[in-house]
Amino acid sequence: MLPVLTRFAFGLADHGAVKSAAIRAVLGGRTRQEIEAWTGEFVPRLLERGMHADALAALEAHRRAGDLLVLLSASPDLYVPAIGRALGFAKTVCTGVGWDGERLAGRLTTPNQRGREKARALAALRREHPGLAVVAYGNAASDLEHLSLADRATLVNGSARAQRAAARLNIDRVTWR
Repeated sequence: MLPVLTRFAFGLADHGAVKSAAIRAVLGGRTRQEIEAWTGEFVPRLLERGMHADALAALEAHRRAGDLLVLLSASPDLYVPAIGRALGFAKTVCTGVGWDGERLAGRLTTPNQRGREKARALAALRREHPGLAVVAYGNAASDLEHLSLADRATLVNGSARAQRAAARLNIDRVTWR
């Protein structure tokens, strides 16, 4: 990790390089079976303890309205698709991670779905589903680029800096509990 963190500190590596290095350092070489077992334990615990009641209520309201639910995350495809399925999302877009056969290699197979890449993914979804209103949620300053492309956008539990930037863009801000 140290070489890539040093490069990152000097602007010579991006978030994707750091993510890939971290995945390789922590999980590299693990088998698909091991990762799937971990995901099978992690996701139910996350959903049970880590979801805000307000988030679940918003999802249910969208589901009742018949909205097409798409989970767009910069996190890796090691567990994000399982979260999407458990929450009833129709589609999941996240950062792909590579395998060497049955062993996790950890290199990214897609662009890191953060910032500009998330905006590109939202634009692609808009082309794929013309005429549908886009309602987007995000929780970080790096989400503001794609939130600004939505018909209705909300920054959730954002930092003070992200909230100030969202206010300048007329993006709603909420605190979910």
